[in-house]
Amino acid sequence: MPDDRAEVLQEILARTYSAADHAALTWQAESWRADRPLEGVRVLDATPVFQNTLAKYVPLLAAGADLTVHLSPLLPHDPAIAELLQGVGVRVVDGSTTTAAVDVVLDCAGALCAVASRCGYVELTKSGKRIYATMEEPVLMADDSRIKHIETTLGTGDGFIRGLARFGHSDLSGRSVVVFGSGKVGRGAAWRAMRAGARVTVIDPDPGARSPHGSTLIDVSDPGAVLRALSGAWCVASATGIPGALSPFTDDLVRSGAILANLGAEDEFGPDMSADRVLNQKAPVNFALPEPTHLRYLDATFALHNACGLALLTGSSPPGVSPPPRGLEDEILTIVRSRSTIRDELPAIEEELQ
Repeated sequence: MPDDRAEVLQEILARTYSAADHAALTWQAESWRADRPLEGVRVLDATPVFQNTLAKYVPLLAAGADLTVHLSPLLPHDPAIAELLQGVGVRVVDGSTTTAAVDVVLDCAGALCAVASRCGYVELTKSGKRIYATMEEPVLMADDSRIKHIETTLGTGDGFIRGLARFGHSDLSGRSVVVFGSGKVGRGAAWRAMRAGARVTVIDPDPGARSPHGSTLIDVSDPGAVLRALSGAWCVASATGIPGALSPFTDDLVRSGAILANLGAEDEFGPDMSADRVLNQKAPVNFALPEPTHLRYLDATFALHNACGLALLTGSSPPGVSPPPRGLEDEILTIVRSRSTIRDELPAIEEELQ
């Protein structure tokens, strides 16, 4: 029978979002509502809890999942939304709660790697990938997907610019922005900064790394070039996914007077850098926003995270870390291309989506 909690959350979402803002999740909920493929399945979800995360829970509840939402001490969340979830009858636990074994773990940043899971784990982030690297149980890595480029390149880049504006830094025109890391998040931040008129330098340990057309790429092993870039920077953003990645440059960053922003789940500036010196106290700068990443950019990633959880139930996933099944991505991308608010933005990352 239908889950009233899914209907209540859907009504709450409709006050803020159109169906096109979460086209893939809407389609997923409609598909799963009929046959309830997660009936009675114990699902533990550590996705950071904000208003837009409610859209992720609708398909899980509609599918019959016995859902528990985990508030990770590693990641920020909106207490009001956590309270709302409890109010509608969704179980919410925090890091102090001992979690019993579950059937499927939908993880973020490896927060739940120690929880016993009968069928396996699905991890959202690059930082979590390192934590799961030696895991023998099946782990589907949503970060190793084409779809994740929508969230990270388009969405986090957008959140970076909105986060800077939240702290009073809205004018990037002609400014020098330095981005450490040329992965999906770094490229997204660089691309959005360039669209806002900034001159962008990307620093990465891989001399063959890809950076957006029009940006300057510097090898991190060239200290002279790095220091010249930092000395003239208006803003330095870190998107390496590596704790303490910028520690070797602490003194130079302090002297530079540049705006410092973290875009990863880890403290990439390291323990020697005062939290007061970095926007949002070293937390990801977009997490200072009511909606850190707009739902329209998270929609496909959330749908894939959910779908991978269902895929684990088949028992066909190999031991250890592997990417999501390509067919799952293709289904979701078809919906996004035809129904989503962001369909006209996808050409910017078309190569990555192939």
